[in-house]
Amino acid sequence: MKLVNIITGITLVLLTSIATAETDTKKEAAATKVNATSTTTFSYRPPMRGAPAARIGGGTRGVGNTTLVLAVLAPDHTGLTTKEQPTLYWYSSEAVPAKLEVTLINDKSIEPELEKVITTSGSAGIHRLDLTETGTKLDQGKEYRWFVSIIADPGQRSNDVVASGTIQRVATSDQLKKEIASADKQALAGIYARESIWYDTIDALTRTIEQSPGNAVLQKQRTALLEQVGLKDIAKFTRSQGR
Repeated sequence: MKLVNIITGITLVLLTSIATAETDTKKEAAATKVNATSTTTFSYRPPMRGAPAARIGGGTRGVGNTTLVLAVLAPDHTGLTTKEQPTLYWYSSEAVPAKLEVTLINDKSIEPELEKVITTSGSAGIHRLDLTETGTKLDQGKEYRWFVSIIADPGQRSNDVVASGTIQRVATSDQLKKEIASADKQALAGIYARESIWYDTIDALTRTIEQSPGNAVLQKQRTALLEQVGLKDIAKFTRSQGR
């Protein structure tokens, strides 16, 4: 009987040790996952298409008594999106004392796909237009050019301050769809960046920042992302202003 009790006791100790070890391993794995999504930086990989420079603007211009930098948050080549109605981002270093127009065209259409005059928010920083708000949809495979124009003088549109970029909607593989569907929100931007999908990368990262505005790691990730596509001046502004 004593031998049985001893064996039983040893077995319980071993089972407890195994259970504790498994729990510790799970905790370590979870901690590693959290650490990876919160601290790991990622790199945007430009698509291998050999496309010519496509971004226009980003210089310093005067509007009234204000000197500002206007630039689209786009790479210096045709950026990709998986979305039928993506979100377009631009940056203004100062509050814009004028109306702003967003235009979307493609070379195969006579009329613009979109011409929308919007009232500015009255603040400097990053701004956006979600195409779901306009009804505008991108056809897969077509290349579009989009413009942001500050209308300094409605009677003299040649005085507009203009910045522009290009965008193309691409198909998504079933494997990528599954990965995106199961990914943590903070991991989405890294996935899109790895797949060379610029517009979805900047959108996912910016929306995550808006949900956690005090997260310095996310801010650094966006600053690094902008620097990777040659938007060093914009990255400098966002870093110094905490946007």
